[in-house]
Amino acid sequence: MITRTVLITRTVLATVVALGFLSLAFSPPAAAQSAAQNAQRERMTTCNSDAKAKSLSGNQRKAFMSDCLAGKTGGGEQKALTAPQQRMKDCNADATKQALTGEKRKAFMSTCLKG
Repeated sequence: MITRTVLITRTVLATVVALGFLSLAFSPPAAAQSAAQNAQRERMTTCNSDAKAKSLSGNQRKAFMSDCLAGKTGGGEQKALTAPQQRMKDCNADATKQALTGEKRKAFMSTCLKG
């Protein structure tokens, strides 16, 4: 005979599992993330490593991270882009100017990045 506690526990567990599957079904796949989200993630990683390299903490770290994430640099220092980074930036700008999307953008970027 199943006790009331076991029945309630099973019901709660089934509900949690069902909600978990529903949240996965309605969440966008990682591949569908926009370029802006990827750029922000990269900026966050870079700013975080820069703050760590400068041994910043507390309010100094908060101020630095705020400026860094906003695109402002603390001491006027700007990292120079490597040749591949510059090429990627230029190709991306060209593709945006041409309003390319989907497969056309992918093909253009591939050709452009090859040189």
